Amino acid sequence: MASENTVRFSDKDLSEFKILIHEKIKKAQRDLELIKSAYMNDGNNGTDDTSPTFKAFDEGSAVMSKESNSQLAIRQEKFIRDLKNALIRIENKSYGVCRVTGKLINKKRLELVPHATLSIEAKNMQ
Repeated sequence: MASENTVRFSDKDLSEFKILIHEKIKKAQRDLELIKSAYMNDGNNGTDDTSPTFKAFDEGSAVMSKESNSQLAIRQEKFIRDLKNALIRIENKSYGVCRVTGKLINKKRLELVPHATLSIEAKNMQ
């Protein structure tokens, strides 16, 4: 019975967060596709290296750009995974509860960072 009295967001709040997270996942997946497209050079016709103006500096720049896009893709994939984990916490009704303090995370913080698992108080303690 004591577990029923634990602090958590209402079902209405959880459903609002669920909608917000689904929207963020859709946007993040679109962004990830754009990043991957840039990384794969899908829009390129493959003639860059045959151009007489092709220089080693350009090649180095392209490699750095691909590495940068690769890092962005990795971060975006982690963001999507974190958002999906937040959906699992919503289903478990543990969403919005700080994993350190056990207190509710500020609703405004969750609207800005919906995958947050720490309250500002716990984050500052780190």
